[in-house]
Amino acid sequence: MDIYDSAQGRRSAILQILKEDSSVNVTELSKRFGVSEVTIRKDLRILKERKLLVRVHGGAIMGASTAPGEEERHVNFKKLVNLREKEAIGRAAAQHIKNGDTILVDSGTTALEVVKNLAGFTDLTIITNSINAMLEALKYKRFRVILLGGAVRESSLSIVGPLAESNLKLFYCDKLFLGVDSFSVDSGLSTPSVEEASTNQVMISRAREVIAVFDSSKVNKRALAFIANTEKINTVVTDSNLPANVKRQLKAMKINVETVAS
Repeated sequence: MDIYDSAQGRRSAILQILKEDSSVNVTELSKRFGVSEVTIRKDLRILKERKLLVRVHGGAIMGASTAPGEEERHVNFKKLVNLREKEAIGRAAAQHIKNGDTILVDSGTTALEVVKNLAGFTDLTIITNSINAMLEALKYKRFRVILLGGAVRESSLSIVGPLAESNLKLFYCDKLFLGVDSFSVDSGLSTPSVEEASTNQVMISRAREVIAVFDSSKVNKRALAFIANTEKINTVVTDSNLPANVKRQLKAMKINVETVAS
C-alpha cells in the first residue's frame, strides 16, 4: 500500500510540502494524492486543529509550529490570513474617504486592502510607510502618492525609524487607516515591533481621524510594543465576529464601530 493511501501518511506529506513551498492548494493536493477535495479539506481541518498550519481561502499556509521561535510573520504570510475578512473590511473602510482627502496608510495588511478600494476617487493624497501600499496606490495613476523615507523593515516591507517620523511631522492628514497586530479595550493597540509602534504613534498625532482596521482574530490580545490607548481611535472597522461585549465597550466610549460580513 502506498503511504499516501493512509490519512496519516497523506497529512505528513502535506506538512512536508508546506515546509518546502510555504503554501498548499486544495485542488492541487486533490490531484496529487488522488483523493477528493472534501478529503483534503478534512486533512487540512485536522492539521489546523493540531496547530500545524493556518487555513486560508483555497488551501493553507505554514502555521506557527512550522517555524518555531519566529516572533513576527512576514507580510506575505499575513496577507493570506483571514483574507476574506480583510477584503470586506477594506471595502467598508474606504467608504469613509472623500475626494480631496489626505489619507495616511500604515503598513498593516488590512490597511493595504483600503488602498485596493480607491477606484471611485479622483483626487486623493496618499501618504504611507508601506512599500506595498505605495505600489498599489500608484496603479491608479491619478493620485499624489508620498512614501516616507527611513529604515526598511524586511518582514513588513515598511519604513520606520526617526527619519520616517521626522517626515510624518511635515504633514497634516485627514484620516489614518491603522491596522494592528493586537487590540484590547483595556490595553489598546499594540504590535510586536517597537519601531512600528513608535512610527504608528506619530501617525496618530498627525491625523484628524483615526480609523482602526483589523479582523476579529486580533481582538483581546496584547503584543510587546504599545501604540496607543483605545481612546485615540475614532472608528473601528472589523468583521462580524467581533465579541459582543467588546462592541458594547467601544460604543460606550463613543467610538464608532462598524462590523462587516466577509
